[in-house]
Amino acid sequence: MVVYFFRRLLQAIPQLFIISLVLFVLMQSIGDPLSTLGARVPPRAAEKERLRRMLGLDQPMSMQYVVWLIGNDWLKLDMDGDGVRETPGPRRGVLRGDLGNSLVTRQPVTELIAERLPNTLLLMAASEIVIIVFSLLIGVYSAIKRYTLADTLITAGAFVGYSMPVFWLALMMMYLFSVNFKRWGLPALPTLGMYDPAVGETPLEILKHMIMPVATLAIISVAGYSRYVRASMIEVLHQDYIRTARAKGVRELLVVYRHALRNASLPFVTLIGLDIPFFLAGAVVTEQIFGWPGMGRTFIDHTNRSDFPVLMGILMFIALAVVVVQLLVDVFYSFLDPRIRLS
Repeated sequence: MVVYFFRRLLQAIPQLFIISLVLFVLMQSIGDPLSTLGARVPPRAAEKERLRRMLGLDQPMSMQYVVWLIGNDWLKLDMDGDGVRETPGPRRGVLRGDLGNSLVTRQPVTELIAERLPNTLLLMAASEIVIIVFSLLIGVYSAIKRYTLADTLITAGAFVGYSMPVFWLALMMMYLFSVNFKRWGLPALPTLGMYDPAVGETPLEILKHMIMPVATLAIISVAGYSRYVRASMIEVLHQDYIRTARAKGVRELLVVYRHALRNASLPFVTLIGLDIPFFLAGAVVTEQIFGWPGMGRTFIDHTNRSDFPVLMGILMFIALAVVVVQLLVDVFYSFLDPRIRLS
């Protein structure tokens, strides 16, 4: 397993390099970051040219990529044909842990991600727990009671839940549990932010603000994932070793949750493994609607201002998370199914 682990890590290096190159080329076409500076008063042409030179944006794309990747402390970029080039200071490059500074706020990208990532992790962890628990429970129950009235109702509800757009579901929950509950004199749920500044950042206050974002993320995912669990369980329940276990007198509860569910959960683990990196990046629509100060909202805010150092930092973080999580999923396969050997 150790050899497999390190071999996968070595394979990830060229993958991340190609991903970074493609993303960097795409980022050059999202817009001019200097056009969004200066708030309502856009910078003059001469000022924009000075900023472009100072930030190194006048360099060819290939040179910008090299500086972003390995830094500029090895280059002599301070001199040009007109004299001294203004620079914001040396960069060490991504390979040495320096993702650069935001073009808008001048805040280091690593600090910005470290500031917003815990908020996204909190929302992601709560959502994943709800998704995993309810997907397994509903999927297993639907498989056991297949073709009954309960299974039919669950199937219909799953199709309805999976077909609802995220933004529509979020707005409907806000309208019901915030607007109407307040109108009816019931305890209303907060709609925006992570906590009420007047109350403070208490655990109860954060929990109240998490209810609707978590429910929005969970409802659609549970509706879809429970169908995968149901299909896998139905297939496994018809296997010969399940019939053998039942013939030996093993209790039905053990047959379902110890023998069948363990083998039926492999496709479900794959789906969760694909889900986690995107939750780490932040549920963009959900965080934007509910004003949750996480990675998704940060990504949207800096996309609107063409702040490509921040965008590149977040996207490369997603790519790294995908590689790492998929490696962990492959390792987890061998624990779920002993027939799988990592070599």
